[in-house]
Amino acid sequence: MAWFKEKQNTSYIRNFCSNVLKSGEIPKHVAIIMDGNRRFAKKVNCERSKGHEKGFEKLTEVLEWCFELGIPEVTVYAFSIENFKRSKDEVECLMELAKQKFDRLLEERHVLNVCMAYTSRHEICEAIKTMAKAVEDGALKPMDISENVLDQCLYTHQSPEPDLLIRTSGEVRFSDFLLWQCSYTSLSFLKVLWPEFSVWNFYSAILSYQWNFTAIQKIRQDAQKDKIHKEMEADLEVVLNELRAENVCVSNGSSSSNGTRVEKYQDKKRERIERFLSGLDELRTDYLDRMCTVQS
Repeated sequence: MAWFKEKQNTSYIRNFCSNVLKSGEIPKHVAIIMDGNRRFAKKVNCERSKGHEKGFEKLTEVLEWCFELGIPEVTVYAFSIENFKRSKDEVECLMELAKQKFDRLLEERHVLNVCMAYTSRHEICEAIKTMAKAVEDGALKPMDISENVLDQCLYTHQSPEPDLLIRTSGEVRFSDFLLWQCSYTSLSFLKVLWPEFSVWNFYSAILSYQWNFTAIQKIRQDAQKDKIHKEMEADLEVVLNELRAENVCVSNGSSSSNGTRVEKYQDKKRERIERFLSGLDELRTDYLDRMCTVQS
């Protein structure tokens, strides 16, 4: 059974708006904080479980809208670590709903990342622990640690940074969701509750992204250039310190001989990082295999 229903006729106005949006920049990765299920249930005077069920149904619609616009990847905040503080009945209901709904998503080919039992601070902390252990074990040197290496230690290492973050319910905060990844992301905070999120709300968020696209891209490019410049400076400083330790006279940090030595250092550094990341991928694969075995 496919996740998406058979395509239904859409209005002329919606088709027109969709085509207009597709003539502009479309985000490659959209992150969504699906907030407001419980408030929706209270608003319509129904059980909380029904509100969560409506929320999952809304996710189905939103994924279809993303598919129509050609958005290849979506990341949703389904359940934070803090949500385990809710009542036992509500947590069990959410877990069962997630199991039923997300099992169906496995049949689809587009990328959907589901953040369950997740907080960004925990993710960043675990990434730092991973790098620290690598330094302790000798797999990395302290000078190897950089933003790029930390990026590869995060759960989202295989995904591009989100281009657009949407949060519903009127809350204007991240709630510990993708804090590192959303540094240069277009933000859309909407007052509508998640189960009431409409295609027009969605189009509005996409339009906001397109409006801010040029400015955000410039900021991203400038940040990337600055990151590269800082790494180059750090690498040069390491080489110069090595030369000083060898009692080699350092008169010109940009000389040809020093430049060659920097290149050799960078090659060795790159090899260390690649070995470390390859080993990390193996650990992740082994962990997932063991989890699948336990589940089966």
